[in-house]
Amino acid sequence: MSQTILQMFDEAVAKYGNNPYLYEARKGVDYISMTYSEVHEKVRLFAGGLISMGLQPEDRVALISEGKNNWVIGELGILSAAATSVPLSVKLETEQDITFRINHSECCMVLASDQQIAKLRPLKDKLQTVKRYILLDPVDKLESDEIFFDEVVEAGREHLRENPNIVRERAKLVTSDTLANISYTSGTTANPKGIMLSHGNYTCNVEQSLELLHGIPSYYRTLLILPWDHSFGHTAGIYIFMKSGASVASVAMGKTAMEVLRNVPKSLQAVNPHILLSVPSLAANFRKSIEAGIQKKGATTEKLFRRALKLAYAYNKEGYNKGEGAPFWQKPMLKFYDKLIFSKVRASFAGNMDFFIGGGALLDIELQRFFYAIGIPMYQGYGLSEATPVISSNTPYEHKMGSSGKPVPHMDIKIVDDDFHELPIGERGEIVIRGGNVMKGYWKNPEATKETIVNGWLRTGDMGYLDEDGFLFVLGRTKSLLIGSDGEKFSPEGIEESIMAQSPYIEQIVLYNNQSPYTTALVVPNVEQLKKITHDPIEAARIIENEIDQYLKDGKFGGIFPERWIPSAFAVLEEPFTEHNGMVNSTLKIVKHKVYEKYASRTAYLYTVEGKKPDSDKNIEVLTKLMR
Repeated sequence: MSQTILQMFDEAVAKYGNNPYLYEARKGVDYISMTYSEVHEKVRLFAGGLISMGLQPEDRVALISEGKNNWVIGELGILSAAATSVPLSVKLETEQDITFRINHSECCMVLASDQQIAKLRPLKDKLQTVKRYILLDPVDKLESDEIFFDEVVEAGREHLRENPNIVRERAKLVTSDTLANISYTSGTTANPKGIMLSHGNYTCNVEQSLELLHGIPSYYRTLLILPWDHSFGHTAGIYIFMKSGASVASVAMGKTAMEVLRNVPKSLQAVNPHILLSVPSLAANFRKSIEAGIQKKGATTEKLFRRALKLAYAYNKEGYNKGEGAPFWQKPMLKFYDKLIFSKVRASFAGNMDFFIGGGALLDIELQRFFYAIGIPMYQGYGLSEATPVISSNTPYEHKMGSSGKPVPHMDIKIVDDDFHELPIGERGEIVIRGGNVMKGYWKNPEATKETIVNGWLRTGDMGYLDEDGFLFVLGRTKSLLIGSDGEKFSPEGIEESIMAQSPYIEQIVLYNNQSPYTTALVVPNVEQLKKITHDPIEAARIIENEIDQYLKDGKFGGIFPERWIPSAFAVLEEPFTEHNGMVNSTLKIVKHKVYEKYASRTAYLYTVEGKKPDSDKNIEVLTKLMR
């Protein structure tokens, strides 16, 4: 097993030198590839350039950019110079978010794309440790402390003529324990924590993941849609594919974030990936666009599609028990439907796609059933940045829909109670893990490290249980649980995800219960969908109520979740939860404590006689404004 990322890269180059490693779109969506050998040489030159500019071992360099070839070359160059990369989210917008991370990690240089340098320029006087800014893209005008990426490469070429062994000598300083990344938490608090991940953490988690997945063929391609600093995209995309000799493509660039987003469907068609890494919100959007495409083909096609889905759900069950006890006619009928409909859906989406791997928040089981039915299974996984990040995953070889899969090999896992005592199979408690993928700790924060790593065990802060087959079921953050008046606890994520996926009229929903007589909800409505039916705010309130009531005993989804946790009252909100207002973090998860804080008075109102009514004065007031 490789001890460092650099050794892992060298081994991949030796084995797969002529294979394409990175694909990048030029002039629209015409993709051009760089082989492993070409990337390796450019990394060597870039590292030489950084060294010539004075970068020292253990120095920190921030990296803030959309996904592109120079992102990977930049990070590998930093690591080759025995320095530490500090990847930052392109979704950081506020001065506090950006300056805290760069100053806290004491970065001496920053690598930035053209879009991101525009954010950094006004903040330069507040980034006191930064001496140079390296621009990954051409811009019209450079400031005095800025230099183009290609100029650093040329400086490296010059430096290596005089000092041909300098990069090789630097690489010898890197060990398994050397800090590769400081990866900051999503920023749900004023001061996010810097997760220290070593070279050994990465190589260990790459090996663990590939063993669980039975490897990835070297001809595989992925389109890396997730942010590249995101720990899931970082490890499961850049490094797992590197180890396998496989290829990573970036989404075609645009001048704005919205333009990049619009390029995703075109990039999917052009790259035609074999695997996609996804998060629930992305998967839900893919489903919506697939269903919209079916609707456009007319009522007959849609009816056929619904019938095919119903049959596939009945036959596939939870995946591991697929076809058990099924009537003899179901399998051939399903093959017929697959040829007639599902194969065409797959071809319109991405013909090569074998499966998704889903990380992030809990994944609605109905969403998993949908993708399984159309022949592109979505295998849910679970992880934490502090675990580099993969902890468990379903795979084509072993899967149980609704679970987060089997834990990765060569890692200890147990479920513990509040006193850290291990609980038996099937009992719910906090998930804790121990292994080579557990972080070194939090940068300059020994107190938080001590709270999170207890006797070598990483406390995940997530509630879950292991079943008798060894599958892990993750029930959500222990701090986001609903707590009934009798003290019983329940994770709301499954209900929230299901309502958002199933209801065309509810865009976002957050459940609340803190030892109260009943559960309540904060609802962001889908106004456009509501307007297709009514412009009457009272009727709109009734529609929202009916969508939630579908989860009660006689409703369409009755029995999926315990009835006591289905909301008995809801507040309609005027403003959606977004990254801009701080209610959603960079991994697209709703930040519950901020939502509860902001809407404390609206939540309290829901526990009054008037507030409990769906057409309460406040709901009608908000809906009247929205329906104009």
